[in-house]
Amino acid sequence: MKILAAHCRHIAVVGASALLPGADNSGGCWKNILEGKDLITDVPGSHWLIDDYYHPDPAAAGKTYCKRGAFIPEIDFDPLEFAIPPHNLRATDTCQLLALIVAKRVLEDACRSQFKNMNKEKTSVILGVTSGSELAIHLGGSIQRPHWAQALRESGCQEQEIRHICDRITDNYLPWQESSFPGLLGSVVAGRIANHFDLKGTNTIVDAACGSSLCAVSMAILELQSGKADLVITGGADTQNDIFMYLCFSKVQALSPTGDCRPFSRQADGTVLGEGIAMVALKRLADAEKDGDPIYAVIKGIGSSSDGKAKSIFAPRAEGQVLAVKRAYEAAGYGPDTVELVEAHGTGTKAGDAAEFAGLASVFQREEKKQWCALGSVKSQIGHTKAAAGAAGLFKAVMALHHKVLPGTIKVDKPNPNLKIENSPFYLNTRSRPWISGLDHPRRAAVSAFGFGGSNFHVTLEEYTKPGNRPDKLRTMPYELFPLAGRSPEELLRRGQSLLDAISSCVSARSDLHAVLAKQAQTEYEHQWGYRLAVVSSDLDDLEAKIKQSMDRIGTEPEQALSLPAGICYETKKMTGKIAFLFPGQGSQYIDMGKDLAMHFDCAREVWDRATELAAGPQGEKLHDFVFPRPAFDDETRRLQQERLTDTRIAQPAIGAMSLSVLAVLKQLGLRADFVAGHSYGEITALAAAGVFSEKEMLHVAKKRGELMREASGNKGAMTSVFLHPDQADALIRRLNLSVVIANVNSPEQVVASGPAEEIRQLEAALKQEGLRFVRLPVSTAFHSALVEPSVKPFRQYLQSVAFKKSAVPVYSNLEAEPYPEQPEQMKELLARQIAHPVRFAGLIGRMAGQGVQLFIEVGPGGVLTGLTRQCLADQDVKAIAADYKGRHGVLSLLQAVAFISVLGIKLDYSCLWSGYGSLKDPRDEKKPAYTVKIGGANYGKPYPAKKTIGQERIPAAKAAAQANMVKESHEESINKSIDRQVSTVNQKERQQGEQTARGQEIPASSLAFIQKQMTEAHLAFQKALTESHQAYLGFSEKLLAALAGQSPTFIPENGEIGGDEEQRLWPQVENSFIEHAAPAAGETAAAVLPAKIPAYPGPGQKPVPERGFDDDGKPSLSIGETVLEVVSDKTGYPVELLDLDIDLEAGLGIDSIKLVEILSTVQESFAEPPDLDDSDLAGLHTLKEIIEFLEQNPKKN
Repeated sequence: MKILAAHCRHIAVVGASALLPGADNSGGCWKNILEGKDLITDVPGSHWLIDDYYHPDPAAAGKTYCKRGAFIPEIDFDPLEFAIPPHNLRATDTCQLLALIVAKRVLEDACRSQFKNMNKEKTSVILGVTSGSELAIHLGGSIQRPHWAQALRESGCQEQEIRHICDRITDNYLPWQESSFPGLLGSVVAGRIANHFDLKGTNTIVDAACGSSLCAVSMAILELQSGKADLVITGGADTQNDIFMYLCFSKVQALSPTGDCRPFSRQADGTVLGEGIAMVALKRLADAEKDGDPIYAVIKGIGSSSDGKAKSIFAPRAEGQVLAVKRAYEAAGYGPDTVELVEAHGTGTKAGDAAEFAGLASVFQREEKKQWCALGSVKSQIGHTKAAAGAAGLFKAVMALHHKVLPGTIKVDKPNPNLKIENSPFYLNTRSRPWISGLDHPRRAAVSAFGFGGSNFHVTLEEYTKPGNRPDKLRTMPYELFPLAGRSPEELLRRGQSLLDAISSCVSARSDLHAVLAKQAQTEYEHQWGYRLAVVSSDLDDLEAKIKQSMDRIGTEPEQALSLPAGICYETKKMTGKIAFLFPGQGSQYIDMGKDLAMHFDCAREVWDRATELAAGPQGEKLHDFVFPRPAFDDETRRLQQERLTDTRIAQPAIGAMSLSVLAVLKQLGLRADFVAGHSYGEITALAAAGVFSEKEMLHVAKKRGELMREASGNKGAMTSVFLHPDQADALIRRLNLSVVIANVNSPEQVVASGPAEEIRQLEAALKQEGLRFVRLPVSTAFHSALVEPSVKPFRQYLQSVAFKKSAVPVYSNLEAEPYPEQPEQMKELLARQIAHPVRFAGLIGRMAGQGVQLFIEVGPGGVLTGLTRQCLADQDVKAIAADYKGRHGVLSLLQAVAFISVLGIKLDYSCLWSGYGSLKDPRDEKKPAYTVKIGGANYGKPYPAKKTIGQERIPAAKAAAQANMVKESHEESINKSIDRQVSTVNQKERQQGEQTARGQEIPASSLAFIQKQMTEAHLAFQKALTESHQAYLGFSEKLLAALAGQSPTFIPENGEIGGDEEQRLWPQVENSFIEHAAPAAGETAAAVLPAKIPAYPGPGQKPVPERGFDDDGKPSLSIGETVLEVVSDKTGYPVELLDLDIDLEAGLGIDSIKLVEILSTVQESFAEPPDLDDSDLAGLHTLKEIIEFLEQNPKKN
């Protein structure tokens, strides 16, 4: 056992899946995390009503002071697939149902198409699930009838009224049934998974409160290391956001009174509750590699501990947490100093965050460095998912390693000052950034989870770097490209309409279809066809709007080109000229330049990874530390970050790296330049792009150039951009008698002046006085002037150590506006002299256009050179486009440039846009189940709060009580008026009779009978009026209760009147003996007699079992098979048309022996002479077909 454990202590994550608030699949969950979406909302009416249970006072009895949380979306659940009869769904906690879906996905991810071949006998399911469930609490409430009755008796209610009220209360609870017991058990969450997928290893749940998930992972690792299992599905599941859980957290005042979760923030005031399910599939790393499994990440160590004896059973204790953290790294074999991401427990409670931070800091602290590790918590987005908290954090960390991204933590305006985080190993990562890493160690992350009772867990894991397989990346691209082409405008419009039809046909999985349609459009695009349209969209709605806009324009002006900033390009002319790449120089840099491309394109990120070889900063900082700096929380820090990036020692290699990252993507698109050029420093990038020296040499050349120019910056130089024609600017400088020079001739409308800082200020003052535009440039000295001349000689000397090769394409020189010479020594001389001489950018653009360039593409940060090029060539049919724009999402900028290039008829290879993502599943091709129900976090079918229907609103208890009082008062008033009317009628008749007697008139017997009849009819009318009034009250109450339940009372007429069939069905029974009926006179009709029995009526949505009829020969009107199917449908809820005669009753339909007896008993009742059934008969019946055949072949036994 020890040998096996030592050999297999490293664990591979070979599958992952999640169902978290805001997304119904793993891709959506990861996309939400990356984009920093806030998924915390008000509590929906599907869970509980805010007006019923919310009160801002934490001490209010039976109330919660928090009314917000995070809730998983409703998703389709197929009862037949998981063999759960629809009638059992109400008796099954939603956690069990949703966990089946997530487990199916993680098994599919881990096993691909080999699930049938896996060794199920050594596959375990170990999940973190709290023992209590929403259903258990709900059903526990339903058995409190004696308590209700006692309270009603003590309030003076009569027994009949008590029974009626208790019945109504009971109706707001689900009834107990045979499937309720397993349906409420937390252990059955894992049990259902093992049962359905026939997994025969360990099947259990663990409850360590909020540490349950990582406790389960710890047990799963032990299973693998001991050899008991070869594959373990582990993680956590928690859908318990009912009012019970809110009250639990409220009474310990752990919830946020402001309704938000802000981990480690100065504004943190508590947590909010969330729902979630996340699972991973684990194997021993050696086995995963041997079996060729794609590996997401590798778990290197996990540590656990208990707080021991502490002040409180639920108070967090840093000392206990420290033990778990230390034990994790002892198991991992490396220290925490190489961990760059910690997904903290981070609940947002002040005490919890402080204790966790102190514990982590004490283990991670290193004297030689600070703030190297990103700290965050997904709870800022999805709330505290309790038992699933560690699994949600683990999913985030695994995806971060796999996609090489540092995800952000939102809602931190400033860190909690008590943490003193600036002097710690940690920083709060408040925005997603590319995870740049060198070769010294793999990317490493860690996850913590702690539970009430002092349970502590910490797991550390790293990226998989060996040559083995890796899973496909999850598609999180924020924008997609849609190129369309036709040989005629009509054909193009037809293709556009086909796209619109595809969009309109999709009602679900719309984000998936957006990507599928984009890939399909790119695959089918014919660049050589004459009419070409390209659209960049963020989702299907955006795509639909832009396609319609494009089609309207093309339909009216088919020959007119179109290019809109929104991302719509249309062309009919094919570009036949040459292509030039332009690389920007210093001044174009900005914080986070290239961030988005590095996060979504591996080839772009890899440039930054390789750049870590360069020690860019004075303390050995890397380029990415300056370009993608730690988040800043005040303006002064942001100013300092920008100032550091402006430093020529940093700016020049950083601009070069960013430009090469964009170039890497363009190269993968198949785009090649015929000429290249750079602006100022950008000339070094251009030389590297042309192959004159390597990427690594470029970074070192850039750094050396920056260092030399930095030394020259002590000369107090400055630069300003002047919007004048070069001749006008030169004349102004001469008139002012300044030593300032025109350093850059950028276009016919703009130059850059360079010189001593004081003289630049004088020039700007003169420009301002004359009302002329200028912009001070963020540079450290006066480039391309005599002030930097001292840099030329040492730079020339440094270049002697760099090997220059012949350029693959012509590189145009700023100094001469001509291509570089071929001889290396001449190239070095030209590059060195360029530092102190003017940049003739307008001249070189003109020369390149003269050489046949029709498309200029700016490759690097910003779009300044694109604008200048357009100014230079305003009167020529030449195009210019930038691949990046400051202030615009990097992927959007890139795809808009690709769209622009595509419609020019240039052939591109779009496959790089899908590199690493694998094949996409078209949601239109997925087989839709014939029968599904929507399942969310709240239990399915619970009466309170009732499901909202169209035209209805859920009525809170206070409002319902007020309405009920109004109904009651109206009812009493109606009864009183009816009594008054009837009494008045009787009195009037009595007066008439008395008057006749007083006049001495004899009343004949017939008249007496007539009077008696009238009095009887009056009494009957009174009784009927009383009944109708009472029934009107009941009817209105029924409607009100139905509204509370979100149901339509189909048996109550909309006008409130009761008669006909409704009257027969609903009037309460009145004993015949209650009224003595007088014999009706001739021509009179006797008063209607109320029914003695109210017929049974099926519940909402249920179909009554058809009564078994017989024809004239005494034969059943329904066949035996039809009868069996009808009864099975009624007892299980499966629609008849879905019942497969050959499917196993228990494994396929979930019909156990108890349910089978109930079904067969009902079937027997449908026969005049049913067959006798005994236990031996039942034991041999496994399918519906066998049941039907048995009944057909076995008449009643004598």
